[in-house]
Amino acid sequence: MKESSIHIDIVLDENKVPQDIAWSASDSTADMKQKAKALMLAFWDGADKSALRIDLWTKDMMVDEMADFFYQTLMGMADTYQRATQQTEITADMKTFAKDFLKKFKATQLKENK
Repeated sequence: MKESSIHIDIVLDENKVPQDIAWSASDSTADMKQKAKALMLAFWDGADKSALRIDLWTKDMMVDEMADFFYQTLMGMADTYQRATQQTEITADMKTFAKDFLKKFKATQLKENK
């Protein structure tokens, strides 16, 4: 059996707000730690039947970047759900929601920037 690991380093400022996020993985082709502006990590606790989550983002994460991050994460979650369940209709609904989310975000940005 092979073991793999993912290592995440978070640098916090004096107010415990993430300043830097870096990660590395034992099976990655990257030789150095990879920088990130945000992360979403979720674990499923089968005994408690609950999701345990860690959501962090750095101070320099821009709102438009956060919207793109959420859009791509939602689309990825839909793909994962499809592979796990073969529920095509529900997957399509999830992707429609993600597309509507991004569309509404962009419309809001245009309205606010006028």
